[in-house]
Amino acid sequence: MIVVESCGWLEYFSAGPLAEKYYPYLKDTARVIVPTIVIYEVYKKIKREAGEEKALLAVAQMQSAVVAPFSSGVVLLAADVSLANNLPMADAIVYATAKIENAKLITSDEHFVGLDLVEYIQ
Repeated sequence: MIVVESCGWLEYFSAGPLAEKYYPYLKDTARVIVPTIVIYEVYKKIKREAGEEKALLAVAQMQSAVVAPFSSGVVLLAADVSLANNLPMADAIVYATAKIENAKLITSDEHFVGLDLVEYIQ
């Protein structure tokens, strides 16, 4: 199982410069775990830039993956991870979800460089 961070989904949906690198991870959503905070971030950005209809279509595709709830276990681990690694809240939640699920985190966000379970895409 893998967790694809918000930047990966946004690259994929916008056909950005890294979209082709994210495609192999996102073509089979049955093996993708989506933290609810990622749905929030992707929906918000797409709605602001492309409108509600496109944002809802993106969310529908994301919900075909395994949606990981924002549980108290994730909250506590995210706080610890944030303190230990100086991660912003949303990044800490995503990383904590990957750790709890023992999933590889796929990202282009430099905040995650050097952390275990992370595959960084340049």
